[in-house]
Amino acid sequence: MEKDMTKGSPMRLILGFAVPLLFGLLFQQFYSMVDTIIVGHYLGVDALAAVGATGSVNFLIVGFCMGVCNGFAIPIAQEYGAKHEEHLRKYVANCVWLSLIFAVVITVAVVILCRPILQAMKTPVNIIDGSYSYIVIIFLGIPVTFLYNMTAAILRSLGDSKTPVVFLVMAAILNIFLDLLCIIVFGMGVAGAAVATVVSQAVAGMCCLIYMYKKYTILKLSKEEWRWDRDCVGKLCNMGIPMGLQYSITAIGSVILQSAVNGIGSAAVAAVTAGGKLSMLLMCPFDAMGSTMATYGGQNVGAGDLERVNKGLKSCTLLGLIYSVIAVGIVYLAGRSLLLLFLDAGEEAILNNAYTFIRTNVLFYFPLALVNIVRFLIQGMGFSKLAVFAGAFEMLARGLAGFVLVPFFGFRAVCFANPLAWIFADIFLIPAFFYVRRIMAGILEKSKS
Repeated sequence: MEKDMTKGSPMRLILGFAVPLLFGLLFQQFYSMVDTIIVGHYLGVDALAAVGATGSVNFLIVGFCMGVCNGFAIPIAQEYGAKHEEHLRKYVANCVWLSLIFAVVITVAVVILCRPILQAMKTPVNIIDGSYSYIVIIFLGIPVTFLYNMTAAILRSLGDSKTPVVFLVMAAILNIFLDLLCIIVFGMGVAGAAVATVVSQAVAGMCCLIYMYKKYTILKLSKEEWRWDRDCVGKLCNMGIPMGLQYSITAIGSVILQSAVNGIGSAAVAAVTAGGKLSMLLMCPFDAMGSTMATYGGQNVGAGDLERVNKGLKSCTLLGLIYSVIAVGIVYLAGRSLLLLFLDAGEEAILNNAYTFIRTNVLFYFPLALVNIVRFLIQGMGFSKLAVFAGAFEMLARGLAGFVLVPFFGFRAVCFANPLAWIFADIFLIPAFFYVRRIMAGILEKSKS
């Protein structure tokens, strides 16, 4: 169902959009957690480390795909806010063509380079084969990654954050079943977890596509609208590629950091994997806030209402602060118990390190909230290129940790790498927002005169 975010209470609209999106993200993390739980408990610590060692390179590639799709949806949200339905449909059509091209090119490239990348990251010898078996299947599934993220982003740009959640719930249930079938029954090892993830995402993507085709008359494209349009392609790339690069540049820092963790040993990799999985679950509300602000910003800039953008930023920042305090309480009261979802109680040293990791990270969740809220708002306002610089600041911080701090201070330096990255990003993003607001005010003033 479409939702116009240019009218009504910003706080109510943000909550109404973000809560369904949050449930979707939680279910997405849920079936990712199921992979980790089943792998950790049924295949052992080395298998858990094998999957964990691919996390940063997975984010590097898949994060780029997700960022591109989210960027493609920004002009669609802006045209929806401006009530330009014909232009909206042209952007949707060209979004489809570009996604097909990107999916094919990226899949071929990364599958060929997969093992050399793992070797360059100093993946431990005892887990590199498992890491390759897992990540190469994930990369072969990049076309379905584009399918789901493209269709979900288009639905969100129209204000519909609920429908993708429904299909993610279905995918999560399917993923659990396929995990158990592939790993336990068929004995496919870590490759089985990857197969389950790809198939589940394919089902979610197809369901979104069919739903869009049947339910949204605004998306009924004519033959003329399906044509390749150079202007639309230019604007889509101008939004999508910088947003994808922002994810990837951020991930390069994670790759550097992961390489440093790999050098400490597979036990450290397992601890970061377990702590990272719990952290990703706890960070879902911030991801939901970010995606909400991209749509909110896009629609309201399209409507020419900059004051509503400011009000939305204040409302979402307050939500981010409240949840950050709640997250600290969750981790300090129940963090160690939650980590037992991924690790056996007998792995005492790994468990202690994982708890140190998550306990350190959660203290800096409010800076992370600002990263997501402000960065995605800037992108929704049409300034995606600035996000690349924010990603560069994060990369710089994680690179500093990986190259300099971890060799001297070991695992404790790993625990502070993410907080350092979030603070670095905020140092850039907060002044950038005031710059963008001033530019947009000038543009809107000229359009009225």
